[in-house]
Amino acid sequence: FGTHALLTVTLTLIPATAAAQSENDATREDVYPPLWDRAPESLLDFLVKDNKIVINPWNYEERLGVYKNILNSSAKYFTAFGSQNFGNILWGLPLQHGWQFHTGRLADPSSVTSCGYEDGDLLCISVRSWWSCMNYYLAVIPFLGAVEAGLFGQLQYKIEILPPEERRADFCYSVADCRSRHPKLMDEWKAYFEYLLSTEHKPGSPATFSSFKMDDALCLMWRAHVSSIAYALPKFQDSLKYLSDPEANFGEDWANAVDFIAATHFSTDLQTTNEFQAFLPQRMLTEGDVLPSISDFSPQQNRVLLSMRALHKANQLTGGLVLKLWQKAMSTEAGRKLGRKLIEDLASS
Repeated sequence: FGTHALLTVTLTLIPATAAAQSENDATREDVYPPLWDRAPESLLDFLVKDNKIVINPWNYEERLGVYKNILNSSAKYFTAFGSQNFGNILWGLPLQHGWQFHTGRLADPSSVTSCGYEDGDLLCISVRSWWSCMNYYLAVIPFLGAVEAGLFGQLQYKIEILPPEERRADFCYSVADCRSRHPKLMDEWKAYFEYLLSTEHKPGSPATFSSFKMDDALCLMWRAHVSSIAYALPKFQDSLKYLSDPEANFGEDWANAVDFIAATHFSTDLQTTNEFQAFLPQRMLTEGDVLPSISDFSPQQNRVLLSMRALHKANQLTGGLVLKLWQKAMSTEAGRKLGRKLIEDLASS
């Protein structure tokens, strides 16, 4: 029964990914998020003021710098999985953020301000953007969880996160603040980074990082990732009103699809994320966009959006039963391996 559920849901979900690899191969120079080379390399590259490292997550380069620092500081745990830190499973986060920036999803969707627009402040991240608010919980919270876990060692300065101009109560701004407001999210991200730290070479133990198991790391990372989305979804439901109906539907469909992807412990390294992100729409959806016939989208992109819509509707209609069946089928390594293979086979077909 578990395998049957696995096959049924996968065939609903993943026609989605069919052309991702072929579309992406032509642009290998674009493997990094936009402006990656301009993002702060180290924590001391951010503003240091009054004995605090001050980070503005409402600026694209600075939020990207948060990711860059996490990736740089966790690189040593992934040396066995490819050169240049390409095997680091946290690449999924900045690459998704880069796609949001590139496609205009971080700009003010209400158009009341020029935040995020070329004729205004292009690097501005709008607090009215549903995507940017959701992403905050997949950027600042993981970062502060990493700080608390000790990924950056003993810091000589405290970290201060700057608030947005609106909705200040919907975010948190320091390790202590986020821990008091979101203890579960902080615990889960901290647990991921503590796992990485626990695999480090200790005197008298065998080879460096010998206890590191990729499946354990993926399990902890995805658990935290899914929790961040589950917490942020209801909090920012009202921000969907700024979006067209097709774009709002797509946002919620994508969040739902992540639950299914997470259950397979799918690897979000640099190459895999780029391959699978290629099927996502390269602009925001508008009221005239009707699936599966959006004229300036490829047949594959139309099919992706339609598949995610169908999966989300099926999961809603069954009260979440479709996801529960999928998770049950993915509860063993053999099931997850089959799930990932189905995704990869369908993606390369």
